[in-house]
Amino acid sequence: MKTLFLAALFAFAATASAQTVDRVQLERRIAAVETLIERSSAAKQIEAGGNAAARAHRERAREIHRKAADACRSGDLEGASRLLPQASLAMFEGVRLSGAETVVADKRRADYDARLESARSLAAAQRRIALEKKGVSGAAETSRTIDTLIAQAEREAGAGDLETARGTLERAYLVAKASIGSMRGGDTLVRSLDFATKEEEYRYEVDRNDTHRMLLMLLVSDPAKAASAQAASGKAKSLRDEAERRAGAGAHAEAVGLLEESTKELVRAIRAAGIYIPG
Repeated sequence: MKTLFLAALFAFAATASAQTVDRVQLERRIAAVETLIERSSAAKQIEAGGNAAARAHRERAREIHRKAADACRSGDLEGASRLLPQASLAMFEGVRLSGAETVVADKRRADYDARLESARSLAAAQRRIALEKKGVSGAAETSRTIDTLIAQAEREAGAGDLETARGTLERAYLVAKASIGSMRGGDTLVRSLDFATKEEEYRYEVDRNDTHRMLLMLLVSDPAKAASAQAASGKAKSLRDEAERRAGAGAHAEAVGLLEESTKELVRAIRAAGIYIPG
């Protein structure tokens, strides 16, 4: 590949205004650019990718290269020499576009794989906590919802739609996280041991409230559901705003209670949107 790029760069560096062009050297350059366009690893990268613009640049490189070869055969050596750098540039642009697409695709796959692992881990934790707290209503139903969402995401990813799959996984992740927070939130003994101060407990409740808010936003992308969810979550926002004011004044114990009430309102809105979570 290094040799091919050196040859292509040599073609690019050649002066278009040369008065005398060596036919032997020109033919070598034509052969090198042809290899770059047709048989190099760069050509294979464009072929393997799905970037239409990259393929179009390669076709343009082919067309210019054919004109250069024809010019050389007809004796127009200077014309052929001027065309070759243009063919190389078109091919380089195609490679650049194809490479950018590959980077984006790799990042999407990495993001999906990381979120899949996180969702699976949270799903396992949610099932474990549900077993420990056997009296929690709806925990098993929530577990099934999480598993269904993860399976749906895997089907979407298998079909090549990583963007949609990533969104589905995000819902699964937030449902699991919200469910865990709700089940743990009901255990006052554990909470009293976990938090050294009311301010620390307040920060925990802020995170739990944020999780429910994000989940609700994901669930109400349908405009028909958005209006009813907005109405249902209006009270939750008012409670959250008041909690933040109380916390700002140092009354963290009162803020915790307000945040708990806010999260309960969000749970009701989430259920209304079609996802059951404990709380």
